[in-house]
Amino acid sequence: MAQSTSIEPKTPIKNSPQSAPPKLVSSSYSPSPSRTIYSDRFIPCRSSSNFALFDLPSSSNNASSSDDSNSAYNTLLKTALFGPECVGGANAFNQLTPEKSTASGKFNHSASNFSQISPPNCNIFKYKIETRKPFPSLMPFGFDDQLPGVSPNRVKAPRKVPRSPYKVLDAPALRDDFYLNLVDWSSQNVLAVGLSNCVYLWHASSSKVVKLCDLGIDDSVCSVGWAQHGTHLAIGTSNGKLELWDASRCKRIRTMGGHRLRVGALAWSSYLLSSGSRDKSILQRDTRTQEDYVSKLSGHKSEVCGLKWSYDNRELASGGNDNRLLVWNQHSTQPVLKYCEHTAAVKAIAWSPHLHGLLASGGGTADRCIRFWNTNTNSQLACMDTGSQVCNLVWSKNVNELVSTHGYSQNQIIVWRYPTMSKLATLTGHTYRVLYLAMSPDGQTIVTGAGDETLRFWNVFPSPKSQNTESQIGSLSLGRTLIR
Repeated sequence: MAQSTSIEPKTPIKNSPQSAPPKLVSSSYSPSPSRTIYSDRFIPCRSSSNFALFDLPSSSNNASSSDDSNSAYNTLLKTALFGPECVGGANAFNQLTPEKSTASGKFNHSASNFSQISPPNCNIFKYKIETRKPFPSLMPFGFDDQLPGVSPNRVKAPRKVPRSPYKVLDAPALRDDFYLNLVDWSSQNVLAVGLSNCVYLWHASSSKVVKLCDLGIDDSVCSVGWAQHGTHLAIGTSNGKLELWDASRCKRIRTMGGHRLRVGALAWSSYLLSSGSRDKSILQRDTRTQEDYVSKLSGHKSEVCGLKWSYDNRELASGGNDNRLLVWNQHSTQPVLKYCEHTAAVKAIAWSPHLHGLLASGGGTADRCIRFWNTNTNSQLACMDTGSQVCNLVWSKNVNELVSTHGYSQNQIIVWRYPTMSKLATLTGHTYRVLYLAMSPDGQTIVTGAGDETLRFWNVFPSPKSQNTESQIGSLSLGRTLIR
């Protein structure tokens, strides 16, 4: 039978008030000389310390070597803390509080007993020879003679941009016309391209090509423009018509008139669609109403070839073959700002997504310049001569950079860093003018089109979170395919 154990607590035994507490060691106890006594206080033994390991002087030669090794440091420290005038005036720095008299316990006020404080031991600031790259940010003062091979500021390595396109699409019948806008990339990752009288859709996620529409032999595509959200695509034609299509169903929703000549420029602002034409006018269309247009903007004296709404949808910039750049607001029928500094047609227009009111524009062959404007103050900020015709401009959404495409005479693509306007990369490959440009919805990839009937895809911008992350579009297989 198992023996049970009681869980009741035992009653403690209390000491009698008359009894004294027990002593662990009697008063007559004397420790053995061979036994080590331990306590809660640690006193290090300096005799076994290796001062040479830390380049610390021993106590025997500390006083003699301290003056020589630290005199230069003390002079520099005094100059930095108290100014150069205090270095020569040793009395102001060295005469400190008087010593206490050990005999009387009072301060001795005689001048002969003012102590001249010797420089302190500054081993904490002494560096061994192995430390060849000190951190400049930790140095309290600058030095005229920097250590060889050590830069005072760490320079960030420039980002590498691939010099070759990762994908090329053949685009037969892609027109070589400076005043048209035949390529656009939707927020749903679908690329629309106008080829002759047809519009084709290229799905970037699957590389699938779909023919959206055919306008017939009596008409041709002059511009394409995706709505900011959704699957609606606007198509401007050479007959002055504007067709609105639902790309998800490949169905035409409506046709709108109003222009007498070809429609070469389109721009969306929510439900508002702006169209520019060779008839010199800009029509504002509310896609929710039955009317073809709600207002007409007049200001250009030649064909309108560039249209862009600002990111806040408050300002519309337009460029024309009259070398003018005009800025409109939501309610005006006359331009609120006019810029006439360009000396050639203004097709390339881009609003900065990073700074409100910052507008970039590019001129044609006779101008070759990219100009930056502050629409808030109505002033020109800068001008950059690129050396060739500026066909398109687009700002990166992820970093403060922009890309420009060019025509005569180099047909190049340039990635710029703003505001220094230093060239980050120059991309070549097209043999004709790079007339068309669009950016992917993730902001990392651009597609360029030219009269050489090719579309080329380039990874030029980093992702918003990591500059080393590849675009989902760029991860597709390399190669050359046909868009139709």
